[in-house]
Amino acid sequence: MSLPQRVVRLLAANKSLLVFFALMVVFRSAVADWMYVPSGSMNPTIVEGDRILVDKAAYGLRVPFTTRRLTRGSDPLRGDIAIFSSPEDGTTLVKRIVGLPGDTIEMRDDVLLINGAATDYDPTFTDADKDLPGATRREDHHYLIEKLEGRPHAIMKLPQHFAMRSFAPTTVPDGYYLALGDSRDNSKDSRYIGLVPRESIVGRAFKVAYSLDAERWYRPRADRFFAPLQ
Repeated sequence: MSLPQRVVRLLAANKSLLVFFALMVVFRSAVADWMYVPSGSMNPTIVEGDRILVDKAAYGLRVPFTTRRLTRGSDPLRGDIAIFSSPEDGTTLVKRIVGLPGDTIEMRDDVLLINGAATDYDPTFTDADKDLPGATRREDHHYLIEKLEGRPHAIMKLPQHFAMRSFAPTTVPDGYYLALGDSRDNSKDSRYIGLVPRESIVGRAFKVAYSLDAERWYRPRADRFFAPLQ
């Protein structure tokens, strides 16, 4: 039997499996996916080693493997954890939407102002502290609850890091969003890469699927399995 005949017979024998994998790839491209998070820019909400679930249909169903949308879907909301391509270099990023089209966003000494109103902050502590890399835990760091219009969430401050802690009022044009990392002093976000176009936002992260601790021989972090993202 020739090699082409063997290939044809092998494909025929595994047709169901091949169809399953093809549908899975299409599903992950257009409907839902999971992604590994290697960086700490969203600490303490997302920690290094988390694999997060992403709803890719949240902002409209797309043609698989393209940015073309079949449906409009809902627009991103303030407080959403969005997945998007960086306007700077196309890298896939995970950040929190804080500025919507038409908003005027400003930051003064780490305080976020939305349309002239200062956001409230309260000191807090989070169980996620124990899951952070040792190098981060050894740094001077503290946590605040950022009360973002009915969607409060924890952010982390690293006072010894150099970061842009103030910026002038910026009006977000139609079709764009302003996104920041929850680790406010350790995030390359809209302060550095600019506003995020609506068409580059591919999904909304909503839950941790599972989490592995690289500093402890990739031991599973059982308390983070299927934990919702605030």
